[in-house]
Amino acid sequence: MATPAPRPRLFVAVVPPQEVLAELDRATAALEALPGTDRLRRTEAAGRHFTLAFLGPCHPGRLDGLTARLARAAHRTAPFPLALRGAGHFGDRVLWARPEGGLTALGRLADRVRAAASRAGLPPDAEHAFRPHLTLARVRPGQRVRLAPYAEALAGLAAGPWRVTEVRLIHSVPPPGGVPGARPRHETVGRWPLGG
Repeated sequence: MATPAPRPRLFVAVVPPQEVLAELDRATAALEALPGTDRLRRTEAAGRHFTLAFLGPCHPGRLDGLTARLARAAHRTAPFPLALRGAGHFGDRVLWARPEGGLTALGRLADRVRAAASRAGLPPDAEHAFRPHLTLARVRPGQRVRLAPYAEALAGLAAGPWRVTEVRLIHSVPPPGGVPGARPRHETVGRWPLGG
C-alpha cells in the first residue's frame, strides 16, 4: 500500500526582503566556526519569515473567504519598520533572530490576521501561538545541543532595518517521508499590501 502524500499546509507571514536575508546570512556565518554546528539544520532563505498565523491544511473552497479577509486585515495595518538584532533560543530545539522596531504593529497585524482566519473558518493552530521570531536553525532529530552558546555568539547579529509593506499567505508542502535532509517547499499563494 502506497504511503499517502503529505498534506500541504498554509501559514500567514511577514517575509524580510532579499537584501536583509543576505545580511542575515553574513551575520550568521559566525555559527560555522562553533563546534557542533553539524548537529544543527540551518533554515534556508525560503523558510526565513515571521509566522503570524499557522493555519494547517486548508480545503480549497475556503480560500476565497480567507483571502478576502486577509486583504482587509492587511489594509487596516500601516507599514512599519523592523530589524533583526541579536538572537535567542527556545529551549535546546530552535535558534532564532530577535526582531526590533515596530513590534507593537507586528503584534497587531498578527492579531488581525488570526481573527481574519478564524472568521474564514480556519482558526489558527492553538499550539503555534504568535511569538515574534525568525528561525535560524533547528537541532537535528536525535541530536542534543546546548543552544545558549550559539545565541551568545550571535549577540551582535544585525540585519535591516526594512519597512514591512505586505503580508503573505504561504503554502508549505511537507517533504516526502523517508528522505534524509528533505525540507518543506514554500510557495507564496497570495500577498496583500499593508495600508492603514
